[in-house]
Amino acid sequence: QVQLVESGGGSVQVGASLRLSCAASGRSFDPFAVGWFRQIPGKEREWVALVLWGAGNTYYSEPVKGRFTIARDNAKNTASLLMNDLRPEDTAVYYCAATAPRPSGSLYRENGYDYWGQGTQVTVAS
Repeated sequence: QVQLVESGGGSVQVGASLRLSCAASGRSFDPFAVGWFRQIPGKEREWVALVLWGAGNTYYSEPVKGRFTIARDNAKNTASLLMNDLRPEDTAVYYCAATAPRPSGSLYRENGYDYWGQGTQVTVAS
């Protein structure tokens, strides 16, 4: 079983930066992809970014493209999400998730992932 633990959330002002981390533990961690999602109350979980664990290719949703950077450290079994130029609409609970090999189209959806962290709150005040 794989456990994922997010950290690094907090409350910041508009324009600030935060770096979220996702640490994996448990049995040998070698996912196909790791993604970051976010969710606000009453709405569905929204895909934010993903990285292909082996190749390192990264993909971003349009609202965060150019501001967020996802990275992974294979040796340390960690992933991160650097968030720059934060905006009030970025306020959400952020989750990291990992998955075994899947069709690429499923990686942009919540049901495309096998393991989830507990989430970390990010609040951006205007």
